[in-house]
Amino acid sequence: MARLSGYYKDEVVPRMKEKFHYRNPMQVPRVEKVIINMGLGEAIDNIKVIDSAVLEIGLITGQKAVVTKARKSISNFKLRAGVPIGVKVTLRRDRMYHFLDKLMGVALPRVRDFKGFSPKGFDGRGNYTLGVREQIIFPEINYDKIDKIRGMNITIVTTARSDEEGLELLRLLGMPFRA
Repeated sequence: MARLSGYYKDEVVPRMKEKFHYRNPMQVPRVEKVIINMGLGEAIDNIKVIDSAVLEIGLITGQKAVVTKARKSISNFKLRAGVPIGVKVTLRRDRMYHFLDKLMGVALPRVRDFKGFSPKGFDGRGNYTLGVREQIIFPEINYDKIDKIRGMNITIVTTARSDEEGLELLRLLGMPFRA
């Protein structure tokens, strides 16, 4: 069992029950899944970019990535429907907690001049999306073996009903937000 999962049960649930006056521990919001997405616009010209991105996300998450394809054609971007354009991974349960623990405890402290995430990245339903500019902040990525520095979007999907509940849940789990 992941460390963050036990911390959620022992520390976060009682604090959330106290703050939001939940009667039942099952009412307390929890993290449902984490989606890591890497958009690769340069894949239109060079298809090998997809293979390296699948490998990198696989190393970071411990799970094989799915190749996403363009839904419709856009002539200005030389894009046709069905062309591979990105990769994504959906993590749940122990892998999700392990990834969040690694993100907050190992990867984010390696970001230069990091002042915390903006609390404005919520969608109105308690889900939070953040952007990471470089994949090299993760310890599994060998700097010498990558061909290009790429960013990724990380969406944390929660069962929270409001942004306030989602913010408090992620803050208690250890997500560094700006004051």
